[in-house]
Parts: sequence; structure tokens; C-alpha cells
Amino acid sequence: MGRRLFGTDGVRGRANADLTAELALDLSVAAAHVLGEVGAFGGPRPRALVGRDPRASGEFLEAAVVAGLASAGVDVVRLGVVPTPGVAWCVKASGADLGVMISASHNPMPDNGIKFFARGGVKLDDAIEDAIEARLREPWQRPTGAGVGRTSTDDALIEGYVAHLVASLQGPDGEQAPASLHGLTVVVDCANGAASQTAVAAFESQGAHVIAIHAEPDGININDNCGSTHMGDLQAAVVEHGADLGIALDGDADRCLAVDASGALVDGDQILAVLARAMKEAGTLPADTVVATVMSNLGFVHAMRDHGIAVEQTKVGDRYVLEAMKAGGFALGGEQSGHVVLSQFATTGDGTLTALHLMATMARTGRSLAELAAVMTRLPQVLVNVDDVDKSRATTDPELTAAVERATAELNGSGRVLLRPSGTEPLVRVMVEAETHDRADRVARELSQVVRVRLGR
Repeated sequence: MGRRLFGTDGVRGRANADLTAELALDLSVAAAHVLGEVGAFGGPRPRALVGRDPRASGEFLEAAVVAGLASAGVDVVRLGVVPTPGVAWCVKASGADLGVMISASHNPMPDNGIKFFARGGVKLDDAIEDAIEARLREPWQRPTGAGVGRTSTDDALIEGYVAHLVASLQGPDGEQAPASLHGLTVVVDCANGAASQTAVAAFESQGAHVIAIHAEPDGININDNCGSTHMGDLQAAVVEHGADLGIALDGDADRCLAVDASGALVDGDQILAVLARAMKEAGTLPADTVVATVMSNLGFVHAMRDHGIAVEQTKVGDRYVLEAMKAGGFALGGEQSGHVVLSQFATTGDGTLTALHLMATMARTGRSLAELAAVMTRLPQVLVNVDDVDKSRATTDPELTAAVERATAELNGSGRVLLRPSGTEPLVRVMVEAETHDRADRVARELSQVVRVRLGR
């Protein structure tokens, strides 16, 4: 089939062009068969949960996914508009055999995507995704009569998900009431996305005063100059309302960035550092280790070392963070982009869960977010996205490789260079860290020009 259909987070592309109803139906049938073969289904009739974010194309893609699953003999529960981590939790909590989330996360509205969860609410590894792709459009025995799947809805599952988020703030004995957020004022930018109701409900239930912005999804406005990829409105709102902090979610609410009371950005590395230090002090950070990706700022690595916390680094993608956490038995991991995984409570990144624990740390310590985030000092970092290039050659072009080596030698240990193709978008990312922003910017711009010349279409 040429290039691999699955990226770092499911199948993603322009809805009704790259990602069609036909492809969505075929993917669902293939996923039902493959997951059944690897033993995910338990019982005579497999059951799947299907959720989506609010973008308009999710409506017809949901219909295609449900049709594909039901035609393969799978009973389907529609969850409606729900965060990606909500689907994962509902699959695990309900004992469902399979979950499907229809979302392109932080991508613009015209895009959409399909990601699958196996039994237990876990993401699929590369081998299973490849097996699904290999089964596309293969002939199969269609069930008929009473053998076809049935469809239903279950609003109680989403209510249970919100209750679970709140309950995660309980102490380790599980008996005391969840931590109170009373006295905290938070502005939450919901990105006109999947958590426009659930996040506000979770924060308010614990006593926080919540000011919600971009929380009126209409199918078109998701991620439109709002959310975790456009922080300006949130920064302004925090200052305007005199709030203690701001929280920015993305379209499917699996990531979280923050803003302190002055309007300064608090990124995923800083959030991870705050939570890692708090968990170490509480004795809940296994092996005093946190998992991060190669994109994490060197300042994060240095800060963790200074506080006696080891950092295990993976390639970019929360699925790889999750794999390392599972392999090492670690409880905390994440990405600079705001994907943070608290594995005691979730099988994937959850922006609302992360925000709750960040605010609980503020409430418990009595310290401002700025004070907590000062645990690390970010090394100046410049990220340039180079689009309209052949990203498949990003790691093999000899002249580009030589340019990266020259830039690395120039920094002479005082910074680093990372060049990688995006796993979800048609572009190459050039990231440079250096002792000054000007130097990082110059090196990044020079390298991005080499990328454009060598990989341009």
C-alpha cells in the first residue's frame, strides 16, 4: 500500500479526501478481525465503544466506523463527543473489547483521524497496526441475521469518567475526600473541543472558580485560534480576570498546557517537572524516574537530575512514552507538547487529569504556579516546522545529515540539534537548543533552509 497508513497516533488526514467514509469502514472491519485474532475479544459477542470530537466530519466518520464494526458482528456503544482519554477509560472500566476515537487532536478542523484502543483501554503497538493495515479490503465472511452487531448509547459511562477524574485526587489510602481546589480561580480554554463540558464539570466539582473560554463547539471552530496551539487568548484572559492560572486543552483533550498568573507559558516539560517533584516527595514516583521524549528541553533533564530524579527518554509520541513506562513500571511520563501520562489513573495522556493534579499541587503547597514551575529553567529552544517537503528522506539524505552534524559540532556541548519528520503532519521539524535564543534561532533557520533545499518537492 505504499507508505504506512498509521502514523504516531492512528490514521490521520484531510477528512473526505485522505480519510474517507469508505476507508473508515474498512479500517473498522479490519480492526475487529485483527483484535479478535490477538485475543482481545472475550465472549461470544465482542463490544466496542466509539467516541469523537466535535468536528463536523466526525459525524459521517462515526457513522462509517459504527457501520463497519456492526457489519463485522460487533455490538457498538456510541459515546458521542468525548475526550480521547475518556474513550480509553470507558473501554477499561466497562470491560469493552475495543475502543475507537475519531479525532485529529490539535490539527485544524478540515483534518480528522481514527485511533483504536484494545481491551483495557491501551493503544495498539506498531505490529498490530500493521496487521490491521494488511487486512484492509481482504475478503471475509460477513455475519447475517442475528449475527450482525447492534448499536446503543450509554451516557452513564461519561459520567463515570468525570467521577474517576475527581476521585484520582484522593490520598493514597483511597479513603479521604479528593483534594479541594476551593480558592483557586482558573481560566480553561477548551479549544471548542471534546472536553468543553467534562473539564469544566471536573474543575468545578472540586471547588475551583472556573472561567471557560472557547467552550462552545459548533463543528467548525475546533482548534480555531484557540486551545493548546494558540495560547494568546488564554494568556490575556488570565491577566484580565486576575486568575491563579490558565489551562489550555487541545481538540480531543489528551494534552494540557498552562499559564501562570502573570500570563507566562508553562509548558509540558515544566508541568512534568512539577508533578515529578511532588510525586517524589510523596513517595509515589517509582524508581525516582520520569519518562520523557527526546524533544524535552535540556533544562528539564538538568532540573530532574538536580532533584535526584532520573529521566528515561524515548522517541516522540505518547505511545512510546507509554511503552517505556509499562516496561519500566514507571508512573509518570510525558511530552513538552503537554501529553502527560499518570499511569496510576489513566492508560493515555489526559489533559483534564493533568490539570487537576497540577492545581491540587498548588492547593496543597500553597505555592503559585510560577513558583512551582521555577523548579526548572528552560534552555532557549527554537522549533521550525518545514512543510511541503518529502519527510520520508529526512533521516537519509547525506547532505542534510552532514549539516546536522556541523550544527551539533558548532554548539560544542552547550546545546543540541534534533531533526525529525512529523508523525502526524506532512512536515519536518527542526529543533535547536542553545545558550542564547539568538544562536538557537540562527542555527535552526540555517538548518531549515537546508531541509527545504534538499527535501523540497
